[in-house]
Amino acid sequence: MTADFDQVALVDVSRHYGRRRAISRATLSARRGEIVGLLGPNGAGKSTLIGMLATLISPSSGEVQYGRRPASAQGAALRYHIGLLAHELHLYPELSARQNLTFFARLYGITDGAAVDAALFAAGLSERAADDVSGFSRGMRQRLALERALLHDPRLVLLDEPFTGLDDRAVGIVTDRLKRIASEGAIVILATHDLDLAEGLVTRVVLLRDGRLIADEAAAAGLRTRYRALVGGG
Repeated sequence: MTADFDQVALVDVSRHYGRRRAISRATLSARRGEIVGLLGPNGAGKSTLIGMLATLISPSSGEVQYGRRPASAQGAALRYHIGLLAHELHLYPELSARQNLTFFARLYGITDGAAVDAALFAAGLSERAADDVSGFSRGMRQRLALERALLHDPRLVLLDEPFTGLDDRAVGIVTDRLKRIASEGAIVILATHDLDLAEGLVTRVVLLRDGRLIADEAAAAGLRTRYRALVGGG
């Protein structure tokens, strides 16, 4: 596949929906090995940023660059290098866990069953591989959907509230998984409301309020205090 990259950037990006500005003139970059946390209250623009980085939402102005080239210059091959876990998990409830992963693996040209086995193991679902997803808890579906997003070893991993429905053990598994893929060269960008989890995971913090980027800084202790000072609440 072509269109590989080691950096992604938003350059003076805005997104408007009629009179409403979901994102206003945001500039941000992230490199391989980083885990960037997008933090902010509901309606701050986190999901819109994720959607633009995933090429699912077009900016009203500005440009999203992958390796200093815009998406329009790279074609459909770009999406092979992007993995997305959104609010909608994109799983088929009438299929088993294995069938779901096998289907998505084939979409990416992956025919080796070992990749599916490894994904099931990483999700902690090897013993439930033959069970229909309709019988899974939200946390189990969340873990399965994360592995669905990682099957093709994407360069850019985008996660919108990845800890939804997870118990403490599963949070630890997912946190370790994200740290590992970042150490292997992925760019990880996640939106979360959980400041405690973010503080132990992210390497950079991006704070959003009312569609504007109000801080972009290295992660440090005291994230909740910093969040309250800049955003309020938390």
